[in-house]
Amino acid sequence: MNLHLAIGPLVSLVAGILILIVPRLLNFIVAIYLIIIGLLGLFGGNLRM
Repeated sequence: MNLHLAIGPLVSLVAGILILIVPRLLNFIVAIYLIIIGLLGLFGGNLRM
């Protein structure tokens, strides 16, 4: 049996649990999410570091 985990749902689950435990993290999580989505939009998903 193969188990494939995508990173998106896993990050979402961890973020949701952290928000339930520490609600102040919501602002930081949303800000980081928006920054990442903005950078991916600007660079077309081709970030090379």
